[in-house]
Amino acid sequence: MWAMTRTFSIVGAGLAGTLMALMLAEDGHQVEIIESRPDPRSAGRVGGRSINLALSERGIHSLAEVGLDQAVLAQSLPMRGRMIHPAPSDSRGGDGAELTFQPYGQEGQAINSVTRDHLNDVLLQAADAHPGVTLTFEHRLIDISFPRRTVKLRDGGGNLFERRFDTIIGADGAYSHVRLEMQRRGAFNYSQSFIEHGYKELTIPPAADGSFRMDPNALHIWPRGDRMMIALPNVDGSFTVTIFWPMTGDRSFDTIAEGDAAALRARFREQYSDVVDDLVDLEADYFDHRIGRMVTIRCWPWNEADKAVLIGDASHAVVPFYGQGANAALEDCGLLRAAIRDHPDDLAGAYHAFGADRKNDADALADLALANFIEMRDHVASPEFLERKARERELAETRPGEFTPLYSMVSFTRIPYADAVAKAAEQERELFS
Repeated sequence: MWAMTRTFSIVGAGLAGTLMALMLAEDGHQVEIIESRPDPRSAGRVGGRSINLALSERGIHSLAEVGLDQAVLAQSLPMRGRMIHPAPSDSRGGDGAELTFQPYGQEGQAINSVTRDHLNDVLLQAADAHPGVTLTFEHRLIDISFPRRTVKLRDGGGNLFERRFDTIIGADGAYSHVRLEMQRRGAFNYSQSFIEHGYKELTIPPAADGSFRMDPNALHIWPRGDRMMIALPNVDGSFTVTIFWPMTGDRSFDTIAEGDAAALRARFREQYSDVVDDLVDLEADYFDHRIGRMVTIRCWPWNEADKAVLIGDASHAVVPFYGQGANAALEDCGLLRAAIRDHPDDLAGAYHAFGADRKNDADALADLALANFIEMRDHVASPEFLERKARERELAETRPGEFTPLYSMVSFTRIPYADAVAKAAEQERELFS
C-alpha cells in the first residue's frame, strides 16, 4: 500500500488534468488544479474548436477507475463502423448515392461519440466535489523555477505573484508552458510537426421532428483524395461535422474568400452533394469559426526529476485521425497513478518509470494517427481496401486466437500501442505474405 501523501499542482483543467487530480485525491494526496481559462461550466464555450471524441476501451477503463464511465457513456452514442459517402463523380455518387458501411470490429463492438464539453464537465464536477481537490481558474502560469520550487502566476485581474510548489504535473496541452520551462533547463529533446491540412467545425442540426438526418450509429466519412469531411452524432440529434482541407492549393481553405457564401455553397454542393442541404448554417459556421491546425509533438524526457512530469498532449500530442488522442491522455493518468503507487518514496523514479514505459507507445500512436489520415481520405472507398477489410473480419471470426485486426487491438483492448503495432506486423507476415 502506498503510504506517503503529497501535494500535487496540476497545470491544466482539461481531460487529463481533471482525471489525474481525481485519481491522486482518491489515493489520499492533496491536489490543486491551476487553469488559465475561466471555469467553462459558468463562462460557456466557444464553438468551432472541438472535434468530437471517439471514446473507446482505454478511455472507458480509465474513467471506470474513478467510477465515471457510466455518467459519460449515458450522454454518448455508439458508432459501430464507418459510413462512407462516395464522391459525386464516383459511379455510385451523387444524390441518393450508395453508401458503404464498414464495421469497426466484431458484433457488439463500437467506439462512442461524446462531446469534449460533456466529458470535461463530468470530470470537473467530480473533481470539484472531492475534498482533496482544489480548482483554481483564471490563473496563468508565467514562470517556473525548478531549483527553488516556485511558480509565478498571473490571475484574472492581472496581478502577478509567486508561490512554492511540491511537484507539478503538466497537463496543459500541446502548447504546454510546463514543457516549455522544462525545455529551458537543457538536455531536452523536442519536435513539433504540423500537417499541411487545417480543419473547421460545422453542424448538421436535428431534423424538424428532432430525429437524426443520417445513421446515428456510424462515423460518417466523405473521402475526397487529399481532403475529407467527417460527421459524428450527438445525443440531441445533431452531428458535429469537421472538414479537413489543405491550407493552400486546389480546393483549399485559401480558395474560399472571406464572406464568399456563394463560392462556399458551390464547393459543398460539388464535393458533398448528398448532405449540403442538411448543413443549414453552413455559411455562419464556416466564416465564424477560425481554422484549427493539427500538430504532432514528440519530446523527451517527460520529467524534471521529482519536480515535474508531463502527461497527455503536453508530452505526446497526436493528430485526431485514429480517435485515440483523448483515450491515450486518459490512459496516461492510470499509468502514472500506478507508477506513483509502485514508487511511494521515490517520485522521481515514479515519473521516470512512467515516461520510459510510455514513450514508445506514444510514438507508435503518433505514427498510426498520421497514417490513418491517408487511409481515411484516400483508401476507404477503394475496392482493394474493402476487400482487405473483409478478409481481416473473416480471419478475426474464424481464427480469433491467431488474428486480431490492428484497429481492434488499438480501440477495443488495452494492449500497449507499440505492442499492437508489432503484433499486427507479425500477423501480416504470417497471414498475408
